[in-house]
Amino acid sequence: MATEPPATTTLTRADQYHAVTASFLGWMLDAFDFFILVFMMDILAHQFGVPKKAIVLTLTATLAFRPVGALVFGLLADRYGRRKPLMGNIIFFSAIELLCGLAPNYTFFLILRALYGIGMGGEWGVGASLALESAPPKARGILSGLLQGGYPIGYLLAAIAARFVLPFWGWRAMFFVGGAPALLAFYIRTKVKESEAWKQHRAPTVGAIVKTVSGHWKLFSYLVLMMALFNCLSHGTQDLYPDFLISALHVPRSTVSYVTMISMVGAIIGGLSFGQLSEKIGRRRAIMLALVLTICVIPLWAFGTTLALLTLGAFLIQVGVQGAWGVIPAHLNELAPDAARGLMPGFSYQIGILFAAPTNTIEFALQEKLGYPWALTAFELTVIVLLGVTVALGSEHRGKAFHRHPLAQAVSDG
Repeated sequence: MATEPPATTTLTRADQYHAVTASFLGWMLDAFDFFILVFMMDILAHQFGVPKKAIVLTLTATLAFRPVGALVFGLLADRYGRRKPLMGNIIFFSAIELLCGLAPNYTFFLILRALYGIGMGGEWGVGASLALESAPPKARGILSGLLQGGYPIGYLLAAIAARFVLPFWGWRAMFFVGGAPALLAFYIRTKVKESEAWKQHRAPTVGAIVKTVSGHWKLFSYLVLMMALFNCLSHGTQDLYPDFLISALHVPRSTVSYVTMISMVGAIIGGLSFGQLSEKIGRRRAIMLALVLTICVIPLWAFGTTLALLTLGAFLIQVGVQGAWGVIPAHLNELAPDAARGLMPGFSYQIGILFAAPTNTIEFALQEKLGYPWALTAFELTVIVLLGVTVALGSEHRGKAFHRHPLAQAVSDG
């Protein structure tokens, strides 16, 4: 536990609400734009005249380019504040998503999905730092779960769109809907105030930010390893699961949408529950408890003999997976140095996802040799064990103050 003096901030409760809301909506809409693709892989493969593995490659391209966005927007956020980079990021990924609906061929589509990865990679770090710096320390656990809950809610909305938009208006309309998040920039412009913590710890130059991160290279390396495994955990249980149900078990596409919706309700419950639990038992213990739950329900998730059992497995595994993830926004922001909180959490997250980018390709290749159930199981069991060891060997700074104590601030200003 950190022992810093109590944090202080001039933000009102309404200001805190708007900061958290903007960050939550940004991540939710970002996730929606990413996940609509997983429901259309066979449709897009037919549309562009390519094998399905080529569409899987576009998912990999998105994940691989996310570190670029985290670096660019993270540096901007630490140098110039959280609000403007967040607005620019949201407008950027919304415009790219809209263009995806106009893609004339596979090559153009692949390039756009890589560019979309830049936008997706930039949102999480900037949004999480803005929200958590604006929140009271005691509320970080539940807010961490809430923020990360935007991801499964985005997936849930993508499943709803796949059920009610795709059958009637086609695949292009799915991407056109994904352009709507640009409107969120107006909300941020009019309602969200700049982070007080950023004002107190503002770096004088971009070079100073880079120097801060390089001075904590051991911590950064650890965070990259942890986030690589975390991303293998989440993407390995989510991205190809609809295709597993459709291709291997011949579950109707409309039914798969409902299974996904139910699983994402589990993810939301998990994120909120374990995020709040981490305030009581610690960040690392909460993560490891969620991983234990995940490993226990893999048989239901991959080998359920009925649709009801598979659905229950999908629900419970996401309680565990997103339960572990629900702790991450608070955990990473508390571990990061003050002057690089806009960059280090998001950049380590996205560098981690660069290493995790082949997850879908690996699982898809494994299923050709082992079959889908054993491919999913073997991959996730390996990831969970490695992640559990990594988290156990790390540290935490639960309750760390982001704002300077008034006396310290006065001395600094004097």
